[in-house]
Amino acid sequence: MDAAGASDSSRQVRVRFVTKLPPPLRAPSTSIAVPADLTRLGLSEIVNSLLLAASPSHQTQPFDFLVDGELVRLPLQEFLLAKGISAERVLELEYVKAVAPRKQEDPCPHDDWVSAVDGSNRSFVLTGCYDGLARVWKNASECTHVLEGHTDAVTSASFINRGVESEGRLHVVTGSKDRSLRLFKFDTSVTVQKQVGAYKILRGHTSSVQSIAVDPSRDMICSGSWDSTIKLWSVEGSEADGDTVSVKKRRTNSDSSEPEDSQFEGSATSTFLGHMQCVSAVTWPEQQTLYSASWDHSVRQWDVQTGKETWNMVCGKALNCLDCGGESSSLIVAGGSDPVLRVWDPRKPGTLAPIFQFSSHKSWISACKWHPSSWFHLVSSSFDGKVMLWDLRTAVRF
Repeated sequence: MDAAGASDSSRQVRVRFVTKLPPPLRAPSTSIAVPADLTRLGLSEIVNSLLLAASPSHQTQPFDFLVDGELVRLPLQEFLLAKGISAERVLELEYVKAVAPRKQEDPCPHDDWVSAVDGSNRSFVLTGCYDGLARVWKNASECTHVLEGHTDAVTSASFINRGVESEGRLHVVTGSKDRSLRLFKFDTSVTVQKQVGAYKILRGHTSSVQSIAVDPSRDMICSGSWDSTIKLWSVEGSEADGDTVSVKKRRTNSDSSEPEDSQFEGSATSTFLGHMQCVSAVTWPEQQTLYSASWDHSVRQWDVQTGKETWNMVCGKALNCLDCGGESSSLIVAGGSDPVLRVWDPRKPGTLAPIFQFSSHKSWISACKWHPSSWFHLVSSSFDGKVMLWDLRTAVRF
């Protein structure tokens, strides 16, 4: 930098490119001099040039760059100044494949506000709507099933995903403002849109069901409600089960010659008490541990077997969303009534302070989710109308 603080484009930095990518994407590890004002785009061009020189069949692609485990999101010279790294040393730049944005698909229309989405199944997307219906979309474009029966808005929906690959059947659960949860099973091989009724209704909440999570074994479901409670439910059940009774018969269609399917009503196996306001989000990452977030400003960890609270973190804001992921699936991310996305590590004793905070949103955060296979990436949505992708290796949004 000169005395006026302007960048000198003639300055250079010696760098060495390294990577953990397989051999076709490994550039020579010798050090080279590059302009000090290069950004990651310029660095990516250099790496692609080196790879093309070694293999003319190389397909150009974008890369991200890390120094000491932190992503470079500034021009090289500014990054070195910000981190206190000497420009005289040979800088080791690790490059990785950049996360490319997906192409936007055509929207799938609904009759009212879409209030719940689950895209965890590889072939189908599940949505819940304020028209009281849930819908299943094949390849994110064709509505194959309409799940009916709720008498008020569907507020949450989740795949249970049992036997989908081997049996060609989907198994899902929905929650509603009508204070109930409903379980559905149906065949995925249909070629025309089909209306499906629930095989089991779960009642017990005294106010709207706001959130749902399925346990890792897919045998249990937990739900959070505006009645400030968390309830656990069994997925399976028959007339012989103690928590299940037959409530009525429903016909599969209007043809009276068709057989009728039994519909059962189940009750909760246990109830967790402790929150003082709406339980806005629940997640169940391990068999014996679940987490909840609430409008009472707290994130709580629960022991499933005892129903006891084992960790309580108060952040001072009403919380709307929660997810568990990151390193060893042990980090907690939550967002709520301010623009800040916060990440905690419950494994660190003696502190309740977030280990990361991201604050580029302009309004309340409505949803957040960890990447299913990356420790570093998570996504958030906000009432500012934006969806943002974050990387724990940098505090700068990209």
